[in-house]
Amino acid sequence: MSQKTWGGRFDAATDKRVEAFSESVTLDRRLYQQDITASKAHAAMLAEVGLLTPAEAETISTALDAIGTDIDAGRMEYDISLEDIHTHIERALITRVGDLGRRLHTARSRNDQVITDVKLWVREAIGDLDALLRDLQKAFLIAAVREQEVILPGYTHLQRAQPVLAAHYYLAYVEKFQRDRERLADCRKRLNVLPLGAAALAGTSLPIDRESVRQKLGFDSVARNSLDVSSDRDFLVEFVFCLSLTAIHLSSWAEEWVIWSTTEFNFLKLPDGFCTGSSIMPHKKNPDTLELTRGKTGRVIGALNQLLVLLKGLPLAYNRDLQEDKSALFDAFDTVAGCVSVAAPLVEQTTLRREVIASRLEDGFLDATTLMEFFVKIGVPMRSAHEAVGKLVRKCEQSGCRLVDLPDTAFEEACPGSAAGVRPLLGVANAVAAFTSYGSTAPVEVQRQLQEWTARLEQPIPAIA
Repeated sequence: MSQKTWGGRFDAATDKRVEAFSESVTLDRRLYQQDITASKAHAAMLAEVGLLTPAEAETISTALDAIGTDIDAGRMEYDISLEDIHTHIERALITRVGDLGRRLHTARSRNDQVITDVKLWVREAIGDLDALLRDLQKAFLIAAVREQEVILPGYTHLQRAQPVLAAHYYLAYVEKFQRDRERLADCRKRLNVLPLGAAALAGTSLPIDRESVRQKLGFDSVARNSLDVSSDRDFLVEFVFCLSLTAIHLSSWAEEWVIWSTTEFNFLKLPDGFCTGSSIMPHKKNPDTLELTRGKTGRVIGALNQLLVLLKGLPLAYNRDLQEDKSALFDAFDTVAGCVSVAAPLVEQTTLRREVIASRLEDGFLDATTLMEFFVKIGVPMRSAHEAVGKLVRKCEQSGCRLVDLPDTAFEEACPGSAAGVRPLLGVANAVAAFTSYGSTAPVEVQRQLQEWTARLEQPIPAIA
């Protein structure tokens, strides 16, 4: 018998250079547990429909478990002539149970076998990443509670804009990573459709029961079109897109903290365990973990592009090009999971330099927008109020002072009738206290958000339906 699962039609052996070129077991061996799980479900179904006896199915299942134990223990010997992990497991099964092992592949193709294994793997990966993202959210929540009394300058265009509570700042990232979790949960709905039973592309004439396999493997439904199944990698593109957006959120956060850790900003005290030094400059403390997080985002976005380009010219049903999907999938997941794993403790252990932040907090006219809104409240059209405050800011810049330092006459000149009520609004603390809108940085709103997120994140992780 040929070592190949397809060798009967060929007279000549595969060129060794082709075997080295086309093997995938160096990558797809990490699918071994999913392959064993799906194969056991397939064997049980074959027994239910009479294509195996119950005893034969049990023998196959027991042998597959033993093969899994061998792989766990590092006892599987890999041979590129066997191409992929699926063939390795089948060959090991035949070695253990003889011709019975050759019957396992009844009514399935490697096309639907592989995509089933990949879907099972991605389903588990989504659950793992969801748990990691939840831990990261909790780290940001811990920081929000710890720093909740601190006021930060908020930025647009990297220019000082309006003041925000530090807790509000940290909770912004909790929201971003919540959307990432929700995208993953939504992605899972579309991937959780059973492909097994589509066979090569047209289905099978054998009396299989796909619904039985669906139930055994925990899929929500059965794929309706066999021709669609073996070429479908939509769920992989969607999953890696979700990973890419998570990576972008991580990169944005990392960039911000790289800037905030500079001497010029000096807002953060990063933990030594997450930084490195210089081989020549003894004073350096470099934010390498943050920089690597920012840099690794390119790999994840590259994986997404790889998948899109891979699929763009393929006709229906299976093409060997699709073997190249796993390098992008595995690398993107490993990269994002690694970044999230290191981000959570870094966030939890990083503290704000409160004295430094407070010493410069009144710089930059962070209260200007609140002053403008006060003018609006007393009847000045918004555009006119905007212009009036802009002129006051220019006057401050020319005099080298802050808005609160201006005399009452300056406010009266800018907006008649304003001097009596303007003083309680000036200064950063007063500006923060003036906010009232839902979802704003108003202290009462931030406390509500803290309470809501504490309740949500302290609950046990729900199973993703």
